[in-house]
Amino acid sequence: MEFSAQQIADFLHGKVVGDPTVSVNNFSKIEEGKRGTLTFLANPKYEHFIYQTEASIVLVNNDFEPASPVKATLVKVPNAYVALATLLDLVEKTKSVKKGADSTAFISSSASVGEDCYIGAFAYIGEGAKIGANCQIYPHAFIGDGAVVGDYTIVYPHVTVYQGCKVGNNCILHAGSVIGADGFGFAPEGEDYKKIPQLGNVILEDNVEIGANTTVDRAVMGSTLIHKGVKLDNLVQIAHNVEVGENTVMAAQVGIAGSTKVGKHCMFGGQVGLSGHIVIGDEVKIGAQSGVIKNIKPQDEILGSPAIDAKGFFRSSAVFARLPEMYRTMGQLQREIEELKKRITKE
Repeated sequence: MEFSAQQIADFLHGKVVGDPTVSVNNFSKIEEGKRGTLTFLANPKYEHFIYQTEASIVLVNNDFEPASPVKATLVKVPNAYVALATLLDLVEKTKSVKKGADSTAFISSSASVGEDCYIGAFAYIGEGAKIGANCQIYPHAFIGDGAVVGDYTIVYPHVTVYQGCKVGNNCILHAGSVIGADGFGFAPEGEDYKKIPQLGNVILEDNVEIGANTTVDRAVMGSTLIHKGVKLDNLVQIAHNVEVGENTVMAAQVGIAGSTKVGKHCMFGGQVGLSGHIVIGDEVKIGAQSGVIKNIKPQDEILGSPAIDAKGFFRSSAVFARLPEMYRTMGQLQREIEELKKRITKE
């Protein structure tokens, strides 16, 4: 399908700068732009590419003013990145969707499956499980006994949703993710460890996305709770009885220990580690590889391990880089002080 710059601008409520009749039928990165494709500029670091890209249309923010002539037609929008996501979503929705259950899939006689679902080859739907309407359950997915999957949810290959866990509407569970494995609970007993039964479950609210090979452990009692709109990257570990506030996002390899509470609209960089039984306030930003061992107030920005205030971390980093020079200066000062002491003693 082809769309003109004017059609795209109308759809996005944007403004065309250039030829409104130029058309595109695909997307490209700005540094690899080709004729007939649409690209975008959201990060100023990539601005130099806009002056040489061969892409026919470039989405830009309303405040963008080119420093040099641009060959491409520009479509100005409030937020170029969001606009691109809107267009990609539109294209995604035009793709054909599979329906029906493969003959090799197992669906328990006591399970219920909503209308217009796809159940792929060798998928397993356990006793009493409930699958909503318009779901996509891909091959080799496992939905345990009594589990619930909401409407329009996508469960990719080799996903495991353990018994009794609940997944909301419009969720996406990427390949290999595990929802509801036992939490890491063991009580020391002499030289051994006694396993603590994990009797709770996991609840994923609506519009949650779980990355590939990410695990969300079931609660000891009650629920491990992932609120609506949360996005977890690949290889994230959420321990038992953790609660993650709505619209919080976490990059790859974040690990959160048991019973920690994370607020709304937080942003965690890659490999952030949180200890157990702490509280992270709303709108907190934690930099990559930070180790957090105490409660964090709302809207704080922290870095480091142990994590500290972001401004303090940068000041400390600047000092750390100068430590050899400071060490030499301190040695020189010590020698001068000793020399002064000797002179004073002689006098």
